Amino acid sequence: MLLLRFKRKPLMVLGIFFGTFLILLTYLSSLFSSSLFPDALAQSDIQTVKYRNLTLDLGNGVSTNAQLSYPAIGKGPFPGVLLIHGSGANDMNETGGLILIDNKTGSKIYPEKQTFFQLAEYLSERGFAVLKYDKRGVEPNFTTVNNIWGNVTFNDLKQDAEKALSVLLEQSEVNASKKATLIGHSEGTMIAPRVAVDNSDKVKNIVLMGPVANTLPELLYFQIVKNPLDYTEKVLDKNDSGILTISEISNDQIFENLVGGNLTHLLLYHTNGMDYLNKSSTVKSHPNNTTISKNTISIENNLKPALIAAYNNVTFPTDSALISKCLDVHYGYFEWNSGLEGCPKWMRSHSDLQSTLSIIGNISSDIGVLILQGENDTATPLEQGLQLQQRLMEVNHPDHLLITYPDLGHSLSPSSNWISQSGPLTEYVLKDIFEWLSSRSG
Repeated sequence: MLLLRFKRKPLMVLGIFFGTFLILLTYLSSLFSSSLFPDALAQSDIQTVKYRNLTLDLGNGVSTNAQLSYPAIGKGPFPGVLLIHGSGANDMNETGGLILIDNKTGSKIYPEKQTFFQLAEYLSERGFAVLKYDKRGVEPNFTTVNNIWGNVTFNDLKQDAEKALSVLLEQSEVNASKKATLIGHSEGTMIAPRVAVDNSDKVKNIVLMGPVANTLPELLYFQIVKNPLDYTEKVLDKNDSGILTISEISNDQIFENLVGGNLTHLLLYHTNGMDYLNKSSTVKSHPNNTTISKNTISIENNLKPALIAAYNNVTFPTDSALISKCLDVHYGYFEWNSGLEGCPKWMRSHSDLQSTLSIIGNISSDIGVLILQGENDTATPLEQGLQLQQRLMEVNHPDHLLITYPDLGHSLSPSSNWISQSGPLTEYVLKDIFEWLSSRSG
């Protein structure tokens, strides 16, 4: 085992050399666009990856779309890789988890590249056959089939990954004798170790990106309560008074993002004691806290209780929420109201799970483990990856590696230390994954 800490920084280039480079680039561009090189621009059209669309039968009448990508040239069969999504209504490219919402306009902002699209392309261009699939109940244009998505449990997602693994190894382009690599992101890092433990005859390696060591309720407490409070106390409360105006907090975009995008909703929801059901959200809120009505709030007496209430609201579904349609369930934590983050039955299924930390030590010594952790990850913070690595050391697992990345967030893209930006994956992370897998593909 080797612990590496990569501290890559951009290279400084002197202006004179950069200027010369631009002049040369302009000259070459004119040449390649001329009749002297009629085929030059056609080089970009050369196919490096082939694709085959599949349908996965998940059982009980449920199916989903999948795609196998593999090198366009090469004898094959190729080492197989399966991609396992993070939480939320994610399609095969993990697009759902990479949508940003403009706090002012409410419009959706899509990144240039999606995490799993990048991974599949990068690895397939370099000799791997990669299978990716839509989550059950997730359809194009970020729509869901309520009676499927609304009833998803963690065990369903694990079984779907196991089904996808079997299908991957059945493909003629895949070298089934060499087993396969599982790459999980976020919640996928809770699924991949469990699949590896139960299917050690099919799994050669697992890669955990933005790993989860603790249980989901423990992780959500960090996301919904601790991180916003830390930001408020360390950044916004400059004079350490413990009192802030609602306007100064609401005008801080980072804070609004940390509390789910709507501070007023959060505070009024807690004050009025609304419950899960959609009909309750139409009741007018009448704040009875005099501190709030004066346009100031106490971090300890107002904000913290509101965040804890939102956390409990999300994490511990009521019986009425469990029998309601997913889209009809409303939360104090505003961004969950779309139903795309997860539904009550899925949340309840997590309450009975052991932590990944208690599972990972059971992985066979024959299976390699790569952990990739952004040091600015505000969804699954650095300590999550460190704990998993410590557990693997404790059980003397012979083949594991943790790589931490300064300045990268949950999607392993450049991020601040308060907000993890959503994609695209940084090039050198892709290279690290490829090099690690290549050393184990023989």
